Amino acid sequence: MPNPRPLRSNLMKHWFAIEAIPIYAIIGGIVAGAGWYTYRLAMGPNVVWTKSNPTPWNTIEPGQTTKMMTVNQKFDKRFVG
Repeated sequence: MPNPRPLRSNLMKHWFAIEAIPIYAIIGGIVAGAGWYTYRLAMGPNVVWTKSNPTPWNTIEPGQTTKMMTVNQKFDKRFVG
């Protein structure tokens, strides 16, 4: 049975340079952070993952607000398109 130590060092020597390890670590951290942030955005309160109501924007009433804070809730005129 051959010694695994030279095989591992030979693989590491030809697979990547030692100087590139920080670059791999930084890029890996960036990719992991982007994946975490995308997951965090996808699980937010504004995202609906159910297919029971395919058009949820049709169930909003004319006087119902969908924002957490509305600066100017009452309008002077009603726009008719």
